[in-house]
Amino acid sequence: MSKLSLDELKSKAKVIRELIIRITTEAGSGHPTSSLSAADVVTALYFGGFMKFDPKKPADPDRDRFVLSKGHACPVLYSAMAEAGYFTVDEIMTLRKLGSPWEGHPNMRRLPGIEASTGSLGQGLSIGIGHALAARIDGKSYHTYVMMGDGEMGEGQVWEAIAAAHKYALNNLTAIIDQNGYQQTGATKEVLDLTAFQPKLEAFGWHVQTIAGNDMAEVVKALETANGIKDRPTCIVSRTQKGFPVVPLLEAEGDPNYHGKPFSKELAKKAIAMLG
Repeated sequence: MSKLSLDELKSKAKVIRELIIRITTEAGSGHPTSSLSAADVVTALYFGGFMKFDPKKPADPDRDRFVLSKGHACPVLYSAMAEAGYFTVDEIMTLRKLGSPWEGHPNMRRLPGIEASTGSLGQGLSIGIGHALAARIDGKSYHTYVMMGDGEMGEGQVWEAIAAAHKYALNNLTAIIDQNGYQQTGATKEVLDLTAFQPKLEAFGWHVQTIAGNDMAEVVKALETANGIKDRPTCIVSRTQKGFPVVPLLEAEGDPNYHGKPFSKELAKKAIAMLG
């Protein structure tokens, strides 16, 4: 487990964003914008000293768990894990290629360090609750983090899980909602408007923070605060921009959602340059 400074975390997030763009453009498919919005939180979790893990011992029973419920955003997870040493950058360049274990959604049977095979939206928080309850039963101190999308919050199973986590007072569970404002078919407010999330989760008894999720300082502060809550589950509503920080390029393309579409080589080159 590494712990980078704030400036180092910002730099690491740029590296991870570049990898997201490179591997999805190389694949000719995937979800770069869904991954880019989540990059700051995922970077902070893996490199900010919040998760304990050892890439050489991916099945360590005392490791912290990260469940990417919005599994279509796996490029951000693969990129972070490659930077953390689970596998190499050359390996993740095979994303979505025939026979590659770096599939379009995480597959825990094919890759060490993947905690759950996700992509069927709405199930990740339930899996996270299972990990959190198992830690309690086994007398373990590990923490479980679950990242969901805001479109995913329309699934009924999510709200059943939210109620169950409060019932069992799972103080070893943190949910993160990547509220980037879009889902597959359009803006989430137009498909099913469930915002604001904070008062809804607070009504279920959770400790909730709403932050600017593409501001690394706010992300780090929120994770530190969540770690200090010892009597209930915690949630971070991470308000982000889909495709951050290359949103102007996507708007110029006429599609700010850009869901499930890789960048062309020309667009990827412009986006990487914009990362600085």
